[in-house]
Amino acid sequence: MKQLYIKQKVFSLSGKFTVKDHQEKDVYYVEGSFMQIPKTFSIMNTTRDKVALVTKKVFSFLPKFFVEVNGREVLTIKKEFSFFKARYTIDGAGIEVHGNWWDMDFQVLKHGEVVGKVSKEWFTWGDSYKVQILDQEMETIIIALVVAIDCVKADQSAASSAPTT
Repeated sequence: MKQLYIKQKVFSLSGKFTVKDHQEKDVYYVEGSFMQIPKTFSIMNTTRDKVALVTKKVFSFLPKFFVEVNGREVLTIKKEFSFFKARYTIDGAGIEVHGNWWDMDFQVLKHGEVVGKVSKEWFTWGDSYKVQILDQEMETIIIALVVAIDCVKADQSAASSAPTT
């Protein structure tokens, strides 16, 4: 089992942060597009090759995010119409999320088998997540999924704090 840690920089306007291993070495670099439409997050490996991309769809009635890994779309996260609490669904090739993904405490399953676990690290400066990879082949997809969910949460938070007219 491999453990990775995502610590988002609190005051970074562009959304730059790294994914580190248990020895605090950088494994992935994540860079968000700043003031750009559509909003994207590029995930790069240690040689700065892009391995995944998270894109927020523009001009959609309800928010929708696409996750690409190695140039192939693997997941879609979309908001469902709801009058009360925000509800999102994740559509992807046999990938499911069980648990409380809104609080970043969930398991990632592929065809019913647990391939990764995500939990929020408490008492840290900013948001920090521990990601356990149980299936090495799913590592990039799981990292991209965590970045996408964090993007969805940030988008929802911004929308709920926007002034109403």
